[in-house]
Amino acid sequence: MRIPVLFCLFLSAAAPLSAQIGGISAYEFLNLPNSASVAALGGHHIAVQDDDLTLAARNPALLNPDHHGALTLSHAFLPAGIHNSYLAYARHRPEWGTTLAAGLQYVGYGNDLVRRDPTGQDLGTFGAADYALTLGAARQIEERLTVGANLKVIASQLAGYGSLGVGLDAAVHYRDTSGRFGITLVARNFGRQLTRYDDVREPMPFELQAGLSRELKYLPFRFSVMYRYLDRWNVLYDDPDATDDFQLLTPDGAEAGGRGPGALFFDNLARHFVVSGELLIGPRRNFRLRAGYNHGLRRELRLSEFRSAAGYSFGFAWYTRRFQLAYGRGSYHLGGGVNQLTLGTALR
Repeated sequence: MRIPVLFCLFLSAAAPLSAQIGGISAYEFLNLPNSASVAALGGHHIAVQDDDLTLAARNPALLNPDHHGALTLSHAFLPAGIHNSYLAYARHRPEWGTTLAAGLQYVGYGNDLVRRDPTGQDLGTFGAADYALTLGAARQIEERLTVGANLKVIASQLAGYGSLGVGLDAAVHYRDTSGRFGITLVARNFGRQLTRYDDVREPMPFELQAGLSRELKYLPFRFSVMYRYLDRWNVLYDDPDATDDFQLLTPDGAEAGGRGPGALFFDNLARHFVVSGELLIGPRRNFRLRAGYNHGLRRELRLSEFRSAAGYSFGFAWYTRRFQLAYGRGSYHLGGGVNQLTLGTALR
């Protein structure tokens, strides 16, 4: 009974917080994939507790003793010379029964952006960058239950305007005795701006997420299902240029188009889900093939006249006793996707 009670208390504590979806809150860079593993598994991944330290940036309850001494560096090769890098290190303190981690995310948009006035006149160049320093900790409170938290100090510099904020992630993760099943609940990015870009205080990109993972008993395959925006139902974007999804021939021969309530319901429901899978190869499962699908991303980035691979992702990882290499690629547009590379080692 204690596990359901903890989940209910956690949900009720986070539910009153305000929630926003992408584009209408500050510090949206916090939702960018911070590693190749996350990028390959749909861009969001929170339910697998293993030796991959980078997953703890999305869910602090995934921190565990296997991360002791782990050092990892990730970099995403975004278009237009934009840089998205992440560095993390972890230590396990057995006397406290706690695993600690520190991480730094840096997103650089360049120092040669052109500033223009309302008439288009060139006013010189400027730079823009975002930073997030994360301090995390996790502790096993029951035989199969772990709780964790991330404290974030966020800084942003955009064309001479600056903002400073603090954020907090809180999570609980349950893993069964076999280690093949896990379920988790995460409240990400609640906090506030301490200093504003201008006179308006913007909301944090808060999000309540739930996820589960399951490894098959007779096949080395692990799948994960994640539900985003547990605190917000309607995540549809009202696109004025969207075409009708179906046409209906009326008895008088006229054609009527439009999206019915059923289509809207299922489209909105599917946008909450991110699904992914890993094929674990080798006697020590040290080579992993990965793929993911993010329906919300696909619908938001689709083109009306062309098919693209937006929303799909794939990658691989190779693990040894002392070294880790991971690659992930996420598709966003017909013009190409984003490649992400992660290198890791153990300093023990």
